Amino acid sequence: IRGGYSSDFNGEAHKTVSGQNSNNSIRIPDEFMKAYFDDGEWSTRLRTTGEIYKTYKARDLMHQISQAAWACADPGIQLDTTINKWHTCPNTDRINSSNPCSEYMFLDNSACNLASINLTKFLGEDGSFDVQGFRHACRIFFVAQEILISFSSYPTKKIAQNSHDYRPLGLGYANLGTLLMIMGLPYDSSEGRAICAAITAIMCGRAYATSAEMAADKGPFPGFARNIDPMLSVMNMHRDAAYELDETACPQDLLKAAQEDWDLALSLGRAHGYRNAQATVIAPTGTIGLLMDCDTTGIEPDFALIKFKKLAGGGYFKIVNTSVSRALEQLGYTDVQIREIISYICGSLSLENAPHINIDTLKGKGLTEEDLEKIQKMLPTIFDLSFAFSTFNLGDETIRRLGFSPEETHKVGFSVLSELGFSDTEIREANDVICGRMTIEGAPHVKDEHLPIFDCANKCGRHGKRFIAPMAHITMMAAAQKFICGAISKTINVPQETTAQEIEDLYLEGWRLGLKAAAIYRDGSKGSQPLNTSTEDKEAKPEGKAAEAEEIEAPTEETHRAIQRRLPLKRQGFTQEAKVAGHKVFLRTGEYEDGALGEIFIDMHKEGAPFRSMLNCFAMAISKGLQYGVPLNEFVDFFTFTRFEPWGTVDHPNIKFSTSIIDYVFRVLGYEYLGRTDFLQVKPEDLASDIDATHSDDETRYVKSPAPADSRAASNDSAPAPETGPAITLPPSETRAPETRGNGSLLPTNGSNTHKAKSPKHQSQVQTQTSTLDEQLSHLMGDAPFCDTCGHITVRNGSCYRCLNCGSSVGCS
Repeated sequence: IRGGYSSDFNGEAHKTVSGQNSNNSIRIPDEFMKAYFDDGEWSTRLRTTGEIYKTYKARDLMHQISQAAWACADPGIQLDTTINKWHTCPNTDRINSSNPCSEYMFLDNSACNLASINLTKFLGEDGSFDVQGFRHACRIFFVAQEILISFSSYPTKKIAQNSHDYRPLGLGYANLGTLLMIMGLPYDSSEGRAICAAITAIMCGRAYATSAEMAADKGPFPGFARNIDPMLSVMNMHRDAAYELDETACPQDLLKAAQEDWDLALSLGRAHGYRNAQATVIAPTGTIGLLMDCDTTGIEPDFALIKFKKLAGGGYFKIVNTSVSRALEQLGYTDVQIREIISYICGSLSLENAPHINIDTLKGKGLTEEDLEKIQKMLPTIFDLSFAFSTFNLGDETIRRLGFSPEETHKVGFSVLSELGFSDTEIREANDVICGRMTIEGAPHVKDEHLPIFDCANKCGRHGKRFIAPMAHITMMAAAQKFICGAISKTINVPQETTAQEIEDLYLEGWRLGLKAAAIYRDGSKGSQPLNTSTEDKEAKPEGKAAEAEEIEAPTEETHRAIQRRLPLKRQGFTQEAKVAGHKVFLRTGEYEDGALGEIFIDMHKEGAPFRSMLNCFAMAISKGLQYGVPLNEFVDFFTFTRFEPWGTVDHPNIKFSTSIIDYVFRVLGYEYLGRTDFLQVKPEDLASDIDATHSDDETRYVKSPAPADSRAASNDSAPAPETGPAITLPPSETRAPETRGNGSLLPTNGSNTHKAKSPKHQSQVQTQTSTLDEQLSHLMGDAPFCDTCGHITVRNGSCYRCLNCGSSVGCS
């Protein structure tokens, strides 16, 4: 329960931005699975004390997990026993956690530089895979990642120390789904899985062989001596798996290369040790994949041949699989046939010669050449014809000329095309020709035996019926998992009609096949999803116990009668002057005797009277809420990151960018009265790290220039026992006396600042000593971009950016 909202799937919390974008996982050991199959019991324990909290039937708990995943795509599962079975450094500590995407699993308080290779770049014109070129790329990338360990930014000393002591890296790949499509292989096929396994084995074996070569020159990672036996045991497990590849389905050159690379990796490691404790992961690559010319991400199949990514600022971005033509060519289709197939999928994107809705019929309805030009320009970017005929595109003047008022067009269900006299059938038929059917099913010339090659994770468009079986996602992950040191960030997509029991079966099979983690997404299970295949609404319907939940009765007025706390007639406060996107704003506050905030005033003297009046009324409403007991933290959480004009740069000492005037106001209030620093672009100078720098003559800086754009970092945030071995030292600290304006840790928290120190408004100047590292870390959040999922400001997380609102990662997801 938070803020008065129930956490039930039918409650208000599930509808919030945080609820819609949460990214949660639950750890499951083999002992739990044994209790499940034996119909035994399982006790849950409190994390802080270890005391038994409640005891359940194991199967009932698994049903709850599956029901939750059915309802809202959370939680995913992480299979604890399997994770630690393949752990290379168990003598230091067990693996207890992962990063949010679940691909980086290693010691607590460690970080990993990630890099991904586009697999289609090694595909020849004849459809063969360039094994030698791929080996060389893996070697070059891995050496570059190793170099970046000393050049990357780390948010705390413990993370920096462990990153140097264990030097974990995460080499991975992207575009596997596209690779198989171009090769003419279905994603759900024994040949597809064999190629995936062999390529992954080559990548991991070549990476560890390179790591052993570097260890011969630079020495193994400092924690290797303590973990030599378990690490070599894991390397043996990898090598044995290479000799278990499917010889009947795997191309012989890939099979031979995989086994050679693992023989080399093991022999060199026995002789020299390894420079890196971990070498490979499969990251999601959703963001960088677009920049790498990838049609599919990570180990995923295509989501759909044509999909639409929802943008944080509104609208959609059309993404078309550009590899279909190449795949058709590889399958032997002629140029003319390919053009007709692509036209069937993507549409003509023109009003010329379209059925029912075309240039002639639209002119007859009163549209001008200028109107038609606007519509024509819109066609390549839309997935439904109605978008081109919206008020936004045509403009109010055209709407009025056609006989409609702008207000009328904003009503639910209003359609310009329908009101112009076109029937639903005519609109659908025109839409199919102009915007395409978005599926290859039913396309001219395409042979039935070739359809599985183009199957995607979801049904394509409104006409598509085919999709990859959910279990095929599990088996593909299992093919790669034995050659991945970390884990695989992947979504197991299932159709909307999937039941909770079927989701449970997927989790169980993932455990049987040796996966380390599995995350399931049922289409339409969230109120909003980033990728869509059609305009049809997908509303999650309750199932099972969730469907039986009774509606919670709203509290009556008598049960929550509030009492106003009056402000003193003469009161203290402050005035803050700043400019937001060039607009001068005066924020004034009034306080109670104890310094608590009781009222606010917002003035913008050069704005129009209506805008000023709205701001004044808004400020009075907030003031009334504060006086009637609404916690300031609720207002801060609710109104920060609201986005509307004017927005942009701010000349406040700690706030350099805001998404609106209101966003700026509540950042100031949260900082001044609550001591919160999580949304500040520039942290107070005395809020640098808690790192106690050590000194020696052999100085090595933890933090240097930021890593290149290709490199990202995934990190685990809870701390393992420190490793003994050569210590990495920091440069001497510098002494300065900044003004103390806040408190908190280096890493921002998602919520109120819980430190006991007074808020920034009531603190005085203090003398502090900080290292050069501390000084840089205190400004790590200053260049954070917007989250491309929910639009909030992100924060630095190693070389990535993480959104504290929805959990998304920018640069590694």
